[in-house]
Amino acid sequence: MTRTQKTVFILVALIALVLGLTINKVLSGKGQGDPTALIDAGIILLPQSRNLPNVTMTDENGKPVTVNELKDKWSLLFFGYTFCPDICPTTLAQLRQIKSELPPEAVAKLQIILVSVDPNRDTPKQLKQYLGYFDPQFKGLTASSVDDIQKLANAVSIPFIPADTSKPNYTVDHSGNLAVIGPDGTQRGFIRAPLNNQKLVAQLPVMLKRK
Repeated sequence: MTRTQKTVFILVALIALVLGLTINKVLSGKGQGDPTALIDAGIILLPQSRNLPNVTMTDENGKPVTVNELKDKWSLLFFGYTFCPDICPTTLAQLRQIKSELPPEAVAKLQIILVSVDPNRDTPKQLKQYLGYFDPQFKGLTASSVDDIQKLANAVSIPFIPADTSKPNYTVDHSGNLAVIGPDGTQRGFIRAPLNNQKLVAQLPVMLKRK
């Protein structure tokens, strides 16, 4: 092989390498971050998005909200209740801290929503007052029927066990996981509990860059 042939061979090999790396980058998520880093942070993205049910609920201001029309922003749905003794205040405090450490452009794309699993006690007024202790921009959703809440919870695979409301000071068994809703109004995935603040601060902006 002549010197010129060697040079051409090396150049072709380099071009092939660059093209291979570029194609691999495109196929592995169009440069939208390292999937393993997202998983390590507890962010599990679905291979195919899920539609939300056509359920109308009431927000913390007493206004109707159709859950399959939660669009334009990424939404993190946390199923909890205001009389919760442990998981809910801890999770909401963590979400407040995480939000405070995110860059402004990430915060602008994100909304955090507490979906009440205790509609018997969680009126819009109660939700607004409770969420105000954590972050006045946190949103809340409740409903007149626990069936509507269960329909949403089951659709996003974060079920809960309705409480026996006849008992005094009853509690509700529920998960600490969050449902991730994309700006197109479909479920994109989950965030596993317990939340890791440091890793989520690093990886949420990566997720929020997705379309």
